Amino acid sequence: MKKLLSVFALVLVALTVYLAVTPSPIDPLAWQAPKAPAMTGVLEPNDTLMKAELIAQGQVHGPEDTAVDAQGRLYAGLHDGRIVRIGENGQVETFAETGGRPLGMDFDAAGNLIVGDAYKGLLRIDPQGKITVLASEAEGVPFRFTDDLDIAQDGRIYFTDASSRFEQPDYLLDLLEARPHGRLMRFDPLTGKTEVLLKDLYFANGVALSANEDFVLVNETYRYRISRYWLSGEKAGTHDVFIDNLPGLPDNLQGDHQGNFWVALPTPRKADADFLHTQPWLKAQMAKLPRMFWPKAVPYGLVIQLNEQGEIVHSLHDTSGTHLRMITSAKPVGDYLYFGSLDNDRIGKLKIR
Repeated sequence: MKKLLSVFALVLVALTVYLAVTPSPIDPLAWQAPKAPAMTGVLEPNDTLMKAELIAQGQVHGPEDTAVDAQGRLYAGLHDGRIVRIGENGQVETFAETGGRPLGMDFDAAGNLIVGDAYKGLLRIDPQGKITVLASEAEGVPFRFTDDLDIAQDGRIYFTDASSRFEQPDYLLDLLEARPHGRLMRFDPLTGKTEVLLKDLYFANGVALSANEDFVLVNETYRYRISRYWLSGEKAGTHDVFIDNLPGLPDNLQGDHQGNFWVALPTPRKADADFLHTQPWLKAQMAKLPRMFWPKAVPYGLVIQLNEQGEIVHSLHDTSGTHLRMITSAKPVGDYLYFGSLDNDRIGKLKIR
């Protein structure tokens, strides 16, 4: 026992010295999160997600977002930089390799797959798999974390750079630092120009246009909220909060062009994480430690549906976190929702009509 205590004391001393002399990779701020909403009413837990069909199970790793082409074929971007295409028979084939990390994706009117690649920027991939970089910087600031996107009827692309400071492997450092490094942008394919619509966002993530395209929404993941930028009308050029104090961390965001938005929440709120935000010194020390010592996400599946008034009207759950967990995208296509994940080895498909 004495020997064990001596070893423990040596480890404690070594850890103390390490923390004292090692600079932190972040410069964190304190933030007081609002009290998490009760999981009651429309947020009442259910097991609807357990009914989802599982596609390509065991054949994909980290299909963060999905897209469906005019022929009904399913596409997904994976951890290894590949974008795969999945046929009706479940066969998985490589469609393109970006050499980065493909995240948000959608097809444009010409049948090109538009992709936000965390490392490569905003990409266009033609039906033969040829990749063209559309944008990799705005206002002289390079993208470090190109994320989600939506495409307007006029062909302009609304997209996000989640963080101008931290790249994809370090997204949790952005969470701990609690500073606004994100931007919402618009790319015009006719001029090739990118304009910044909003800056100083707290991890700018999911993007979705309203049914009439009079506003665009952007998720601020690390503030548990969705912001709105007005594109037309008397409020054009201004922004406000669309919905605040969400029950989890909002990731990708997708509209169905009928007045509804689907929001993927990879993990529900955790009281210890909210408390940690009030302690900048503690966050600075934690950032020095290996990730195994950091708080872990709850294994849970959660997706919510919003109307255009910013109200939660429906929620989908997998309380066990065994069927679909850490859901990062919920894409409505026809009568179905397709679920992507940064972590899963499968894609979910659920009939909603």
